[in-house]
Amino acid sequence: MVTVSLDGASQEDAATVFDVLRTAFPADGPSDPTPHDLPGIHSVVRTAEFEPTREPVPTGPTSLEGEFTATLQGGYAAVDRLCEALDAAFAVDEQGTAPGDQEKEVDLQLRTKRR
Repeated sequence: MVTVSLDGASQEDAATVFDVLRTAFPADGPSDPTPHDLPGIHSVVRTAEFEPTREPVPTGPTSLEGEFTATLQGGYAAVDRLCEALDAAFAVDEQGTAPGDQEKEVDLQLRTKRR
């Protein structure tokens, strides 16, 4: 399971990112990840959980209205799969990584890919 938190994303951009991840990793069961808004001091952080149990379904470049930070936290292989799916759809700049024994956290800057 990977928790994806979007900080500074508009509601539309958050929906776009979560839709890309739902397309890349279709749920086996009836439950889709439901984003939750977590009020912060200066902005809203939108979060959803994904379970990328297999290789991602390819997605194409997708437009965003702005740029913002995405934090992914979970198992190493699962986080890598989500990063791969995000990289296929958006311009992704890794801002930092915090490795742990069983999990890692990755901070990414997301924006629209330039063609």
